[in-house]
Amino acid sequence: MNGGLGSLRLEAAGALRTAFVSAENLQLALKSEFSPEEQALTNNHSSGNGEKPSRGNEDLKEMLESNKESLKLDAMKRIVGLIAKGKNASELFPAVVKNVASKNIELKKLVYVYLVRYAEEQQDLALLSISTFQRALKDPNQLIRAGALRVLSSIRVPIIVPIMMLAIKEAATDLSPYVRKTAAHAIQKLYSLDPDQKEHLIEVIEKLLKDKSTLVAGSVVMAFEEVCPERIDLIHKNYRKLCNMLVDVEEWGQVVIINMLTRYARTQFVSPWKEDAVFDENSEKTFYDSEEERRVDESKPYIMDPDHRLLLRNTKPLLQSRNTAVVMAVSQLYWHLAPKHEISIVTKSLVRLLRSHREVQYVVLQNIATMSIQRKGMFEPFMKSFYVRSTDATHIKTLKLEILTNLANEANISTILREFQTYVKSQDKAFAAATIQAIGRCATNISEVTDTCLNGLVLLLSNRDETVVAESVVVIKKLLQTQPSQHSDIIKHMAKLFDNITVPMARASILWLMGEYCEHVPKIAPDVLRKMAKTFTSEEDIVKLQIVNLAAKLYLTNSKQTKLLTQYILNLGKYDQNYDIRDRTRFIRQLIVPNEKSGALSKYARRILMAPKPAPVLQSAFKDRDRFQLGTLSHTLNSHATGYLELSDWPAVAPDQSVRNVEVIEPVKEAGAPVLGKSKHTKSNQKFYSDSEEEEEEEEEGSCSEDSGSSSEESESESKSEENSDDSNKSSSSQSEKSSSESDSDKKKTQKKQKPAIKDRKQKNGNAVKDESRSGSESDSESSSSESSSESGSESELDSNSDSGTDQKKNTKPKPVQSKPVTKQVEKKEVSLLDLDDFAPAPVTTPKSSILSPSLLSDLQGLSISPSASALQASSPVFVPETSHELLHRMTGKGLSAQYRFTRQPCIYGNSMVSLQLTLSNNSEQALENIHISEKSSTGQNIHRFSAIERLEPQASVSVSMGVDFNDSTQAAHFQLCTKEDEFSVSIQPAVGELLLPITMSEADFTKEQGKLVGMNESSATITMAPENVSSQSVNRSVVSAANLGVIPSSQENIHRFAGKTVSSGSLVLVSVALKDPDALITVNTEKTVIASMLLRQFKTALANITP
Repeated sequence: MNGGLGSLRLEAAGALRTAFVSAENLQLALKSEFSPEEQALTNNHSSGNGEKPSRGNEDLKEMLESNKESLKLDAMKRIVGLIAKGKNASELFPAVVKNVASKNIELKKLVYVYLVRYAEEQQDLALLSISTFQRALKDPNQLIRAGALRVLSSIRVPIIVPIMMLAIKEAATDLSPYVRKTAAHAIQKLYSLDPDQKEHLIEVIEKLLKDKSTLVAGSVVMAFEEVCPERIDLIHKNYRKLCNMLVDVEEWGQVVIINMLTRYARTQFVSPWKEDAVFDENSEKTFYDSEEERRVDESKPYIMDPDHRLLLRNTKPLLQSRNTAVVMAVSQLYWHLAPKHEISIVTKSLVRLLRSHREVQYVVLQNIATMSIQRKGMFEPFMKSFYVRSTDATHIKTLKLEILTNLANEANISTILREFQTYVKSQDKAFAAATIQAIGRCATNISEVTDTCLNGLVLLLSNRDETVVAESVVVIKKLLQTQPSQHSDIIKHMAKLFDNITVPMARASILWLMGEYCEHVPKIAPDVLRKMAKTFTSEEDIVKLQIVNLAAKLYLTNSKQTKLLTQYILNLGKYDQNYDIRDRTRFIRQLIVPNEKSGALSKYARRILMAPKPAPVLQSAFKDRDRFQLGTLSHTLNSHATGYLELSDWPAVAPDQSVRNVEVIEPVKEAGAPVLGKSKHTKSNQKFYSDSEEEEEEEEEGSCSEDSGSSSEESESESKSEENSDDSNKSSSSQSEKSSSESDSDKKKTQKKQKPAIKDRKQKNGNAVKDESRSGSESDSESSSSESSSESGSESELDSNSDSGTDQKKNTKPKPVQSKPVTKQVEKKEVSLLDLDDFAPAPVTTPKSSILSPSLLSDLQGLSISPSASALQASSPVFVPETSHELLHRMTGKGLSAQYRFTRQPCIYGNSMVSLQLTLSNNSEQALENIHISEKSSTGQNIHRFSAIERLEPQASVSVSMGVDFNDSTQAAHFQLCTKEDEFSVSIQPAVGELLLPITMSEADFTKEQGKLVGMNESSATITMAPENVSSQSVNRSVVSAANLGVIPSSQENIHRFAGKTVSSGSLVLVSVALKDPDALITVNTEKTVIASMLLRQFKTALANITP
């Protein structure tokens, strides 16, 4: 192994030298690559909509190249914000990559986030920093090590594969579980880049599968599924460990592990579904009854493998998970692995998921539809949960209909048919048609209601909706094929309705019925053919084909009446535009009209055309989906998706179960004591980070004995609670096991952390002990634990483990504690940890200033964009437009008309509302009463309604004021304008300029605030103006008429400045127009980028259309 690693290092060194040579050549080329002209060209090319983002990018480059860490950090935050919004920030790559070696941890983490995004696109530039990443792999901070590995694996260059391989192997043995988790993620990236590394990667996967950390488990199993899913032998030794730690793994890791264990179990255990199987897992059951025991012995009972039972028992609590995918994964596991009498425990959990979003409902209902075909009894008690709601989407309604049809039996069919009667009246045509098909399926499956369903479908033939009638005809046709002789009356009734039916499929179905059962209606069928001969040329192709078939069948059974009609129709078909109809006509003529050329086939014409047809089988569309594993994409699509792995059949004989035995318990116990003893003495004075790593190492080494203890407890609880299978018993037993294991680790941590805790207490003065420890731990771990909590839920435990431990240990005594007090102490610890997480912002705000340096504090204060209140003063509007907009037309409003206009004054009803004046007019000849705005009207916006107008006389008008909070958006405010008798839906659409209030400030304040709103907060455009139109008065008039802004006095004649603030949020909006013959540069500075772009567009239009 050491020899292989040495050769790998040599190979990596050679690859590194090659990479550096290419990087140096690239660096030489970089100096001449970006000339000022090319940069300008690139910037102009990137701004396709007339705006100039190049200035913002130049600002960011200058900030990244400055000497201040705070400016670099601010620039990186803005760049990551750009990436999050989907903007392209790749041109900043050279400036960002220079900061990869920064000593500021926060800055380095943001640089790594950027590099992960663009490393694949800018591979050559990323190669320049490989040595930095390699150094970062040895960094004491686990987040930096993990970030460096993540960036390294994102550089998709085959030349650095050996370097990546070496980095992954070293990270796989890292002390931090978070770094090992990142190594597992990197395995998949490396495998996709170079599949030839599979054997080396399998060695790493095998090592990581033995990891005892719950943080690593999900990621390494995902790597296993991607790289070598066929290597089941790697799972044998780790099977029980994965089952036991499943509850503590993060949610998406649980999904991956459960799916993998499902496939594993199908290859290692015998089927529990045997018909003659007798379950004999509880020996106590048969202890008291000798006869039963004798009977069990005779029938050779099926005894479930303990490992099989372990998997089922440990996944059952996850049915209560908040994550839908986890519940679905456990449900499919029980469906494919559990004995049939235990599958029903997943029912309640699946029904609970139906309260979720419609996307979740769709997937869950598809799986329930497949389950309900084979096991109706599972979901029958919850039948009401599948009743269709009016708010359901069509695809959800169709799935619920499918399930209700599957659940139908003799006992509940009357209830289901009553539901179906309501569904047929639905306005959703596709759903109504699907309901009729469901009624047909119920009629074929349950013979007792066939006649009832047929009569109901016949009544639907008189429905006004063509879709309902057409679908009813098609379903009746299928039902009549089962017993046609008894339903000649229905066929006659359909013939009478034929003229009123226009849907081609329905007309074709009736004609097929007439031809197929023409002997049952000998008088009506020829008359229908006569009518069809008249309209043959105007019918659809599908109808024409059935007319030809009807003519042929009537010619064979009633040639006296229909011979001439048949010849006429065949002649029409002979010259039809559709070649299918021409071919069918030629074939039919040769078949039924014998002549010298016709062969022996004409003798059998009657047997061919009038042969009895088998009745169609109406079955579920989900009948064949059970060939796919539930919960997979292939099951949802009903076709093989890429990467789908088939579930194997149960083995006839169970493989050797001893392969899952792990015989490493005793060596770990022997080596555990001296390692723990040494670590307490030798490493007590090291840094906080190495302390936390040491504790994690102790926990991992000590968890073997805890695992063995917990497994014995589980086996005892299994024998007691197997018969009842009660959730509460199992959850309480698992909680007691967790509390006992936590108390053990707490004892170790208490003894180890006493001395550092006392030192911290001596160093800090003036605060309470609890606040001291809390602020101290947060200041120590500020650079690492805060980031880790955002990246992974369980990672926060790693970084703040020792912190929270010291908080608790300061208030507890290090004496050995009995079991009862330990459980109380653990409960207190859990409560305080929750408090620490939930209320972290409150205590952190006061001591935070002591952590920040004065320069950083001043920089952060300078980042505040909102100006001081003394500098800004509200002013009256410069221009108030008199134009009104129509709200309600007098024809639509039945005599009531309404118009609105924006007053551009501060609203008296609320500071965040836009003031409007509403003019209501009665254009009718009768008085209108109780004119008001409905209470349940507004859609998201806050609307202040005017007082109800009790009476408005004919030809009279009244003006009222109202306020609307548009939330700084141009989205229309919808509401109901009501009178005593009627309600009218109306909407007010604000122009973007009406969402502002004018303010006044000095020119110096304007320039200062404008300097703060640059980069992403600045939008600009250049327009060309006619020389005669360029005057201060015309420019000012155009701007203030387009937007409610105040005019700022300017010392420069060619620059005009305007200021305002948004009504709702109070965000500053600064506008400047710089006149340079013959162009004008319009610049808008505001935090509200959407408002800025809309204002810019409006100003361009207004200034381009100036009239002198």
